[in-house]
Amino acid sequence: MADWRGERKARDARIEAGRVHARGKVVPADAVTALLESILRPGDRVCLEGDNQKQADCLARALVQCDPGRVHGLHMVQSGIVLPEHLDVFETGVAERLDYSYSGPQGARIARMLYGGQIKLGAVHTYLELFARYFMDLTPHVALIAGVSADREGNLYTGPNTEDTPTIVEATHFKNGVVVAQVNEIVDRVPRVDIPGDRVDFVVEADTPFFVEPLFTRDPAAMTETQILIAMMAIKGIYAEYGVRRLNHGIGFGTAAIELLLPTYGEKLGLKGEIATHFALNPHPTLIPAIESGWVKQIHCFGSEVGMDRYIRERPDVFFTGSDGSLRSNRAFCQTAGLYACDMFIGATLQIDLMGHSSTVTQSRVAGFGGAPNMGSDPHGRRHPSDPWMKAGREGQIVGDPALMRGRKLVVQLVETFGDKLVPTFVERLDALELAKKIGLELAPVMIYADDVTHIVTEEGIANLLLCRDADDREQAIRGVAGYTEVGRGRDKTKAEELRARGVIRRPEDLGIEPLDADRSLLAARSIKDLVHWSGGLYEPPARFRNW
Repeated sequence: MADWRGERKARDARIEAGRVHARGKVVPADAVTALLESILRPGDRVCLEGDNQKQADCLARALVQCDPGRVHGLHMVQSGIVLPEHLDVFETGVAERLDYSYSGPQGARIARMLYGGQIKLGAVHTYLELFARYFMDLTPHVALIAGVSADREGNLYTGPNTEDTPTIVEATHFKNGVVVAQVNEIVDRVPRVDIPGDRVDFVVEADTPFFVEPLFTRDPAAMTETQILIAMMAIKGIYAEYGVRRLNHGIGFGTAAIELLLPTYGEKLGLKGEIATHFALNPHPTLIPAIESGWVKQIHCFGSEVGMDRYIRERPDVFFTGSDGSLRSNRAFCQTAGLYACDMFIGATLQIDLMGHSSTVTQSRVAGFGGAPNMGSDPHGRRHPSDPWMKAGREGQIVGDPALMRGRKLVVQLVETFGDKLVPTFVERLDALELAKKIGLELAPVMIYADDVTHIVTEEGIANLLLCRDADDREQAIRGVAGYTEVGRGRDKTKAEELRARGVIRRPEDLGIEPLDADRSLLAARSIKDLVHWSGGLYEPPARFRNW
């Protein structure tokens, strides 16, 4: 006779084994490794919360210390590979297999370990893709998460950086898994209940507050005139042309420059209220001037940003906040908003090939992609119309009944023709293909596929790929904005001029932009200190960004 409660019994046995290290649900920090050795089994799928910013670092350090004779062969299923400990577990033998989304700070090391065969890679996912698999075939047996505070019943307050926590807990707890939370403090009453206590099995009062990375802070003082020129072209040639109000900005100085040009250059163009009003976006400090001057109406966030908590608390009409005043973020919900409710994604990449495929993989770095493929894709499930979506659809439609036309999401790659150390952004062949060949991946880790990319903007101009009618059009449009890279030098000059005449390629002068006008004086804030002034002293930047 079938035992339909085998998983439940196994979970109960894990919890019973862990209770010897706890008083109620509370486990002291010095007993965490022993707790993990009690509740983990060889080969378990484990989600160690490593988000874009918030890190369950106390639990990560404890996992590294586990005896590989007792805990080994773990299958790590987590969003971010951010801390050294996230890779140390593979070197110790505690972990063996990995499915993940993002590895920015550890990109170089993870590349070495993948090439060296120290990690068995399942796949590099988008955030929503990995979250979806938590509920299908990558359901965690054990989830190791982080929160700001908890009471002794296990009720969690996750604070502004809720991020992935609700999704992880939902999948793990309701499919017979064990949930362990590290918190900064145990309190009598949490400010708000973000995760109910009946979903949390053990609580650890960590030895130090969990690590948070200021991932989205860009210092205006470091912005270049080239980035300002590119931003001006994007505002006038894309935002204004399509009337984009609902959007997502990727990480980088290019989009930060756009944010700082809205109250100045955008105001000069008369675009206030017409563009950039609703965002799916982390609370970028460079958005403060646009918020303060009335451009931005609403922002829903994947996570928070270091130093922005007081500012957010005082701007509840703009941000989603709880009764305690703190931000309520949720990566799964915000990714969904970016996928289906935004008309445009605009971000950067490391490599673009001749068809417009973009990738953040190089031969020395595997950064993953996080949410960019969700933000930067044309969702075929969308059904509601909007002016930007319909306009892009009309431009891209070649044949067919107009009554059956689909709209198109605008997916814009904002890049300089040469990146760091004068490495060309445009290449004949993506390094991602070489990585796939070397480590035997069936699918190369391409961040955004060519058929999703609608525009590429460089200091040379805008390539509108929607207007391309064949592969030659597309290749020459990309070569036409690739500057003095080898790809750019290989352009057919006659074809490039033909594309320019058709409006496929638009130079700054075609947009009425004088490149010499791209000056830092256009920025609404030219330093972190300026951002603090704009916020009325509410923004509290991290120490490393303070020079006063």
